Amino acid sequence: MEIILYSKPQCHLCHEAKELLETLCASVGLTYQEIDIYTDDALLEKYQWMIPVITVDGMVIDWGKVSYHKLKAALHP
Repeated sequence: MEIILYSKPQCHLCHEAKELLETLCASVGLTYQEIDIYTDDALLEKYQWMIPVITVDGMVIDWGKVSYHKLKAALHP
């Protein structure tokens, strides 16, 4: 399972999403990758108004104010 958190620096929603991901991933033995959208112009254009964005296997699970319940459902199929 490939889990990606698209984020940007100094984003309080990104920080909250990261805390949720760390907790949920640890509970099931998964890892995730965090990508700063400012490192890639295409990602910046695609996600600039949605940050943070969490994808699982390329599918957007949630964005903005990330829901614990949506994320848990995606990581515990």
